[in-house]
Amino acid sequence: MLDIGYALSNRFPDPPQTDYRRADVRALRHDLFCGDVYLADTEKDEEISTAWGWVPVLDFAWALCDITEQIDRDPAGSRASRPQHAELDFTESTDRLYFERRFGWVEIDADWMTTDEPPLRFSHAELRREARDFLHDLIADLCDLHEDLADNPAVWTLQARFPRLP
Repeated sequence: MLDIGYALSNRFPDPPQTDYRRADVRALRHDLFCGDVYLADTEKDEEISTAWGWVPVLDFAWALCDITEQIDRDPAGSRASRPQHAELDFTESTDRLYFERRFGWVEIDADWMTTDEPPLRFSHAELRREARDFLHDLIADLCDLHEDLADNPAVWTLQARFPRLP
């Protein structure tokens, strides 16, 4: 089972004068809500995680939702034998997460993993559903911390673009 999570950093707090209601997409994706993220296979007790403290957590959730759509463009869908690839790069770093979908399965690997660590493997449907749930749960948490964020049009657009899946 896939678990996606985060922890906000105390070392990189948001500027106190931030107007969350009017924060633009660039600020939301790159300047605010820094911390660490992880993807875990709870059945195998394996995970890929960051430990840097500066990962823009909302950007990670946003990018993960984009990637699940990007690797789902083959008309054959889960029957596609041709691998589909995507990368998630972390700003301010050369580190990347790599996604490869073949048939209905997605393997996730990271630059910083050792060669003897196997990639995480999940069904595409599970990754897509969990990525969207993570995005919505994260936005709810951030709106609890910063009430004005709930009034930000970019956040509304993001939630509408990636609705929760049944």
